[in-house]
Amino acid sequence: MSDLPIFELVMFVSVVAAYIAAAITSVLQIVAGGRMYRQFLVAFVGIAAAMETIMLLSRGIAINAVPLTGLFESLIVLTIVFSLMYLFLSITIRQVWFDCVMVWIILLMVLIAGGVAAPASRPEAIAARPWAIVHGIAMILGGASLTFAAASAVLYLLGRNELKNKKFMRVLGKIPNLEKLEHMNVYALEACFLFVTFGIVSGIGMAAINSAAHGTSFTSLLTDSKIVLILVIWAFLGITLILKRRSALKGKTTAYLTITAFILILFALAGTAVFCKTKHNFIKPGAAASEIKR
Repeated sequence: MSDLPIFELVMFVSVVAAYIAAAITSVLQIVAGGRMYRQFLVAFVGIAAAMETIMLLSRGIAINAVPLTGLFESLIVLTIVFSLMYLFLSITIRQVWFDCVMVWIILLMVLIAGGVAAPASRPEAIAARPWAIVHGIAMILGGASLTFAAASAVLYLLGRNELKNKKFMRVLGKIPNLEKLEHMNVYALEACFLFVTFGIVSGIGMAAINSAAHGTSFTSLLTDSKIVLILVIWAFLGITLILKRRSALKGKTTAYLTITAFILILFALAGTAVFCKTKHNFIKPGAAASEIKR
């Protein structure tokens, strides 16, 4: 993260600070037993998402391309989408535990983004193709859907545990009812499966075009660690949804499987880049970082 240009570094640190403030506010809200700090919570998330958007626009201008070419940019876009999703849903879902879980998950993703932060680099020519843009957007929306499913799963398990221990007052008015949470979990998983399916199809098409243009092996592209793990997650989600629709899975099991899929997607996004040295990106090999000077 220290390699970022000074403007981006200041913006990103400010983003992290805003999300930390939101996370602390969400906890204070629970301790206070009400929604007295809610306006501050929403403001912190909105400000952080706005600063992330400004940072992405700055990157896009610097590389003269859509800022979806690197892992850092993709994670920032994912947090923006999820933040906007939270702000929209918070209009109708006003329980304090919903706020807390959503905000802490956003903070987790931002911290992961900080771990893989790097200066903007010139993208490959293929990144400007419509298929590449559609692929990136589809995968980000799939990630946002799975993140929301994971948040619903955590809330479901939390509410179920409190009710099982007969701690009704900790749940009443603070967590959406379990049936609603289970439906939210399943609907989000279905959305994720749809987006990831489209992302995989567009990605395969893009890989075929790239292989034909550069004379590279098509099969070698499909054996990249990130692609393999995404395919595994896609199959995992498909099996989970089939079993759920056949009533073979209970809400608790579905919640645990959802959280497992979320952990796997986080590793697919960031872990493969750190530990497996994946080559799945749209950045030119050996391209010098284009620092943004302000």
